[in-house]
Amino acid sequence: MSSQPGYLTPKGAVTAPPAGTTVAVVGLGRVGLPLALLFAERGLRVFGVERDARVRELLAERKMPFHEPGCDELLAKVKLEVFADVSELIGPSSPDYIVITVGTPLQAHIEVDLGQISAVTTSLAKSLRPGQTIILRSTVAARTTEFVGRILERETGMIAGREFSLAFCPERIVEGKALVELETLPQVIGAADELSRAKASKLFAVFPVEQLQTTLVGGELIKLFNNVTRYVSFALANQYALIAENFGESVHPLVAMANHNYPRDPISKPGFAAGACLRKDFGMVSENHATTDMLVAAWRVNEYMPNFLAHTLADKSHGLHKKTIAVLGYTFKKDTDDARDSLTPKLLRYLEREVPKEIRVVEPHLPDPIAGEKGDTARNWAIEDALRGAEAVVIAMNHSAFRDVRRFVVGPEAIVAPGAWVADLWNVCGTGEMFFSSKPGVVGGP
Repeated sequence: MSSQPGYLTPKGAVTAPPAGTTVAVVGLGRVGLPLALLFAERGLRVFGVERDARVRELLAERKMPFHEPGCDELLAKVKLEVFADVSELIGPSSPDYIVITVGTPLQAHIEVDLGQISAVTTSLAKSLRPGQTIILRSTVAARTTEFVGRILERETGMIAGREFSLAFCPERIVEGKALVELETLPQVIGAADELSRAKASKLFAVFPVEQLQTTLVGGELIKLFNNVTRYVSFALANQYALIAENFGESVHPLVAMANHNYPRDPISKPGFAAGACLRKDFGMVSENHATTDMLVAAWRVNEYMPNFLAHTLADKSHGLHKKTIAVLGYTFKKDTDDARDSLTPKLLRYLEREVPKEIRVVEPHLPDPIAGEKGDTARNWAIEDALRGAEAVVIAMNHSAFRDVRRFVVGPEAIVAPGAWVADLWNVCGTGEMFFSSKPGVVGGP
């Protein structure tokens, strides 16, 4: 195998590890748990490490802590041994591979929070034995895997690439397609030495995909480039929406016509761009630059959209004071139950500044009540109950459950208050208007 970065290993070219090979997945969240379940389904002996006691309890009962298609069926049939801390992985539970998938949030001042990775690595050092392979899979800033290696070398006296192996193998899946994409997307293998590269390649050979060989930093940047490119493209679409609105035009038909049978660079549709990946990853690239860059500008545009929707809706509604507002959607992504880093809480805070009578939140993918960011809760309304008599509506997410909302806000079946204004950033109602009135004939209305 060539050691040159960028080397492509065809699917099937590397022999997968034998059945019974032991692997620990540290962090059983939306990245780690689907991976652990597929590893187990492939015949590996899998240990999960999860500090959240509630998640451990659910898994012991064979219940998924979140929704991911296909995972319930896998959890029901595979064996997954779960621990609370990596320091427990000793003796018979000392795995050949340890895959780290813990969170890497962005702190308030465009600074990556390495707290979880640092804590896991320091704990791991207490039980690390020669011959083990450590694979970082969390989305991280450049040189974070080197940071992990330095902690392990300092705490154990062992050397990466000699006594133990170290690699960065990013996930590039999207929620809702985790199992499918683990078995179809090429796997990036980032390593600084041949031993680590070979060990990591062997583990991920359980999946029938191509492998792309690169350096540690190269692997880290590839994942960031994928996510940041999407984030910037959404920011550009949102900027177009703001420009069109300034000229009295609706962006949706303009984008549709611009893309129609045009073979180059289709324009994305506007919408809230956030979530546990996209919203923070620009910071991982921008953190080490003193000057304002395109990525920070994209962040500002995307973060401005809740402010824009709230204030424009207030203007068109002649104020929202003492009015009832329905907000449809709370999670950060279509048809998911993941509310991490959603922009809807920010939207709600801007709406609260208008001092309305009531805000009714609808989220079909979350239980009632909805748990807020700071320990608060909000009632989770049924769609029709929330819309009935509402004097303003914001469709904050394009969930499939909202596909029939149009009939409740315009036309003979409308149940909102007469003349209620609707903010529909995603064009869920298909009117082609970002803002429209439930009263036919109103400028900007359907």
